[in-house]
Amino acid sequence: MKKFFGAVFVFSLILVLAACGSGSSDKKSSSSDSKELIVGASNTPHAQILEQAKPILEKEGIKLKIVKYTDYVMPNKALDEGELDANYFQHKPYLELEEKEKGYKFADVGAIHIEPMGIYSKKVKDLKDLKDGAQILLSNSKSDWPRVIGIFVDEGLLTLKDGVKAQDATFDDIKDNPKNLKFKYDLDPAYLMTAYNNEEGDAVAINSNFVVDQGLNPTKDAIAIESKDSPYANIVVTKEENKDNKNVKKLVEVLHSKEIQDWITKEWGGAVVPVNK
Repeated sequence: MKKFFGAVFVFSLILVLAACGSGSSDKKSSSSDSKELIVGASNTPHAQILEQAKPILEKEGIKLKIVKYTDYVMPNKALDEGELDANYFQHKPYLELEEKEKGYKFADVGAIHIEPMGIYSKKVKDLKDLKDGAQILLSNSKSDWPRVIGIFVDEGLLTLKDGVKAQDATFDDIKDNPKNLKFKYDLDPAYLMTAYNNEEGDAVAINSNFVVDQGLNPTKDAIAIESKDSPYANIVVTKEENKDNKNVKKLVEVLHSKEIQDWITKEWGGAVVPVNK
């Protein structure tokens, strides 16, 4: 009988130790998983900037995995579906529009840089040289429209209705258009460089991330460019419930570091402008 109870005790002890060992292993695995940070980004300049941050984060024990996208739709969809921990490709007005239209519950956790919107043309060298009735091509992203309108307002080619601010403007808010410029705004953002290279339209409005990806410099090659005080800074975005995640916060901290900001300035020479807010 004593042997029986002794055997039962030993067997039970083995089970307890095994359970403890299993729990310890699971906890370690979970902890290890939590140190991987998956971030979606546009190829240029976002993914390139993240590559510079990768070794710095690795020293902090965080493994950064970068998932590249060539469009403006999938990075938010992937974040919403839990495939990403954060994304880095969009500015605040675009985020707000996406949240309004698709019901996303996201959080802006930090602005990193500004990519000036530029107007490009193979037909004229100055925006004011556009002929009457010239066609201007731009993206179907509504958040880009006020940026483009603002450039034309700054250049004196458009005026807006009283009380309308440039950052809120739509094409219905244009009051005066002396040259009767035609704005075609139904193109996919990724197609704009192709349109420019094919000399479609008379001028094309293109965001800098697509331009620098093709070897152009917005400050040199654009016939007009967005002012440097643009409110359209590109931001790191995560789910609302994940906004206090330590790894996400560390990512933003690293991207705001002098090392990364100096690299951005040197790498793009003003085509991409670092911010820290």
